[in-house]
Amino acid sequence: MAEVIRMPLLSDTMTEGVIAEWLKKVGDTVKSGDILAEVETDKATMELENYADGTLLYVAADKGQAVEVNGVLAVVGKPGEDYQSLLDGGSANGSAPAEEKTEAPAAEPAPAAPVAPEKSESKAVDLSSIKATAVRMPLLSDTMTEGVIANWVKNVGDKIKNGDILAEVETDKATMELENYEDGTLLYVGVEAGQAAKVNQIIAIVGEEGANYQAILDAENGTAPAAEETKAEAPAEDSKEQAADATQSSDAEGRIKASPLAKSIAKDKGINLSDVTGSGENGRIVKKDLDTFTPAAKEASAPAAAAPAAPAQPAAQPQKPVAVPEPAGEYEDLPVSSMRKTIARRLSESLYTAPHFYLTMEITMDKAIKLRSQLNEISPAKISFNDFTIKAAALALREHPAVNASWLGDKIRRYKYINIGVAVAVEDGLVVPVIRNSDQKTLSTISTEVKDYAGKAKNKKLQPKDMEGSTFSISNLGMFGVEEFNPIINSPDSCILAVGGIKKTVAVNDAGEFYATNIMKVTLACDHRSVDGATGAAFLQTFKQLLEDPMRMLV
Repeated sequence: MAEVIRMPLLSDTMTEGVIAEWLKKVGDTVKSGDILAEVETDKATMELENYADGTLLYVAADKGQAVEVNGVLAVVGKPGEDYQSLLDGGSANGSAPAEEKTEAPAAEPAPAAPVAPEKSESKAVDLSSIKATAVRMPLLSDTMTEGVIANWVKNVGDKIKNGDILAEVETDKATMELENYEDGTLLYVGVEAGQAAKVNQIIAIVGEEGANYQAILDAENGTAPAAEETKAEAPAEDSKEQAADATQSSDAEGRIKASPLAKSIAKDKGINLSDVTGSGENGRIVKKDLDTFTPAAKEASAPAAAAPAAPAQPAAQPQKPVAVPEPAGEYEDLPVSSMRKTIARRLSESLYTAPHFYLTMEITMDKAIKLRSQLNEISPAKISFNDFTIKAAALALREHPAVNASWLGDKIRRYKYINIGVAVAVEDGLVVPVIRNSDQKTLSTISTEVKDYAGKAKNKKLQPKDMEGSTFSISNLGMFGVEEFNPIINSPDSCILAVGGIKKTVAVNDAGEFYATNIMKVTLACDHRSVDGATGAAFLQTFKQLLEDPMRMLV
């Protein structure tokens, strides 16, 4: 299906971007990670990265033309695919507002409707004279919803310039540097190291010394003081207003009106949107409402209502020591990092949506051990057994393209290139950098790339593009003494190969003689929707032959 490429928010003050140069033209084949164009923002010229494989079908703006943030820039899809419906439904930002305007007359009698414009006007007037700029959490990857401040490079009071690095931000894919775009002093830091901030949330303020940055923060949460004053002056009217707002937050069919970002935040925080009062147009729930929402009042009323019933149930008290685990010993609650959240989500989706089946095979590694010793005498990079498995898997995939595939629901995509993802353990979890075109690379080249990626992973320097585009994955726990294990498929790949350690054992030849040999067990996990048992077994047989006669990999 065709994908719409939109103008991203590349700086905190950006409202539109100008196409400085198109690096791809209509009809070109593009891959995820390719640079489509150079975009000139209000602060710098930056590269626009593509996130969809296919053909560039449409370009909405010529060189030198401006496009608003979130406006359509291009469409990527299959050659000849009909993309006009995407432009009709998504190119104009007027479709959603048009619906809101239709509902607006019904919402006009509500007292909250005229208040919002007044506040936005006063906010603009108040901020115009303040020589300070808010630094917001940027969107650093296509799947990012929040970022964790790994480390502040600058401190409050430091003089900073355009181009300085303010902080290191941990996303769901990598740790990246947050660049500053304003000359001035770091006046305010709103998120401490180790804490998370939602995309577009204010994390710092840069400006002249003595600037009233508090006004910027007040403007960000400007509805809270007004709500408190209303409660203090007229408690009775407040309850009526809340009831009216609650009505506005849902439409005539009872569906709750909330922005996509608000829905995402509510899902992450476990907030019931029906409990939230919307402050947006026509009572729509927006991000600001969830940032200031506290369910304390609701939680407080529940114990109060339950309190009278407590004396009538004394029998529940003896069970309390059994239900509370704290007395059993000390424990520590660790915050979940963005990376760990993503790992948990992706692996859960893979395990419970893809029907896994497993194939295990023993491989005699005697010849591979001997060849590795010989190659390392002349190789510019030390070759490991893991490098052997990557090369053997890549060559086996070339012979069995059905394994080098992805399940896409209504179709199976078979890749004509072989990119092998190699699982690398890091402190916060697991990352899978990709060795591209593995079948075309020598063992020494594969070894160099794997070591380079492993170093970047441990130093949190991997970029999102380093971990995108795998067609098959390998997880090797042999170095930890693990003999065999069942892996979870790294979606959207159809298969992942688990590699165990090499173990010396005793075997018997055809003459009945015992001899020592080295055995390695591998387990192939397959998605049964796209790969059948016989297909997976045939791949493993070829993989086994290549490792048991490894000279075949060198010719």
